[in-house]
Amino acid sequence: MQNKKLPSLPFEKIAQLTKVQRILICVGTFLLLGGLFFYLVYMPKSTKLDELKNNYDSLETRLLKAKADASKLAKLKEEYKEAQGKFRFVLQLLPDKKEIPSLLENVSNSGRRAGLEFLLFQPTQEVLRDFYAEIPVKIQVSGGYHNLAMFFDKVARLSRIVNVSNISIKNAGSSKQKQTFLKTSCTAITYRFVENAKKNKKGGKKK
Repeated sequence: MQNKKLPSLPFEKIAQLTKVQRILICVGTFLLLGGLFFYLVYMPKSTKLDELKNNYDSLETRLLKAKADASKLAKLKEEYKEAQGKFRFVLQLLPDKKEIPSLLENVSNSGRRAGLEFLLFQPTQEVLRDFYAEIPVKIQVSGGYHNLAMFFDKVARLSRIVNVSNISIKNAGSSKQKQTFLKTSCTAITYRFVENAKKNKKGGKKK
């Protein structure tokens, strides 16, 4: 087997070139190698790096959003739980239908214990709301200012919710003991829980 000789570099021809030409050849060679490295090695790796960076940024954004949503969800759950507790507490203060007569009797007794004379105690048509019904009671009483204040205080301390509104106070004269008598008109509103208030309200409109 014959050994093949590698082609010899044309050093003689290179030696004949001018210094400027040799410099240009060296510079061209470096540029060619640099270009090959840039397009064959650097560019693919740089593109891949950009893809990884963009993917990382996207995942980081999604992670931060997920954390924020989780924080909001936890806060909403806490607010819902708190609102639910308050709602249940209020429901306990609303009597059902069968308790209304005794509640109205308690309101009336509170006035008598306070020393007031009832001139009118008239429950009127109830008003249906979302989950409860309002039961207005027209009241007229006669008595002293101290007796009236005591009555309002007793009503406010009842275990069920009773609101007093539309208060009108007039001077009704004086007693022999020079005590000023007041004639007071007001509306006491109590409430009762209605389980299907919205359905009943719609049904009532259709009739």
